[in-house]
Amino acid sequence: MNNFKLEVFTDYVCPWCYLGDARVKKLKKAYEIDIKLIHFPLHPDTPVEGRKLLDLFRSTQDDIDKKNQNMSALMKNEGLPFNDRVYTFNSRLAQEIGVWAEKLDHNTSIHDNFFEAYFVHGLNIGLENVILEIVDKSGLDRDEAKKIIQNRLFSDEIDQHWKKSRNYGVTGVPTYVYNNQSIVGAQPLENLSEFLDYFNVPKK
Repeated sequence: MNNFKLEVFTDYVCPWCYLGDARVKKLKKAYEIDIKLIHFPLHPDTPVEGRKLLDLFRSTQDDIDKKNQNMSALMKNEGLPFNDRVYTFNSRLAQEIGVWAEKLDHNTSIHDNFFEAYFVHGLNIGLENVILEIVDKSGLDRDEAKKIIQNRLFSDEIDQHWKKSRNYGVTGVPTYVYNNQSIVGAQPLENLSEFLDYFNVPKK
């Protein structure tokens, strides 16, 4: 740990967050900085079974197809696997498990695995059985995770993350906050680097 901390407001069902996460990894390799993920309620009212993007965006299938095509091109440029989305899902339980996993290992792979499960495989990451499979893949204790889900042991912590989003005035993700200043959106790596350079964050 060091004195330089970048807070990244994010959600597992946000395609721009998936894209931005790859760029944040590059930042971490280049700068002496700690990354703190703050989970954000992107679509908190999404039902357990999910919601069709057609309904979410109140648009046509052509519009959804164009969104998927554009996003696919961006992901390809970043070297990220991506398949067309049809649904969005409720990420609340996944966030609770993500916080638990990060307390065990700050560099946990579970964040990558949640993104992959949704954006590559189209899985409903709001379902307990799907989350537990991701826990297994991440090398974590399945029984412990099941207990956490069933007893909502990290619900209060995610409430605090969501409260921080409100307190900071974050309305969209990804949002990057450093030294009380913010930059919003899936910014190019160059913009994120300039943001840190402005504050003289040391490079590795």
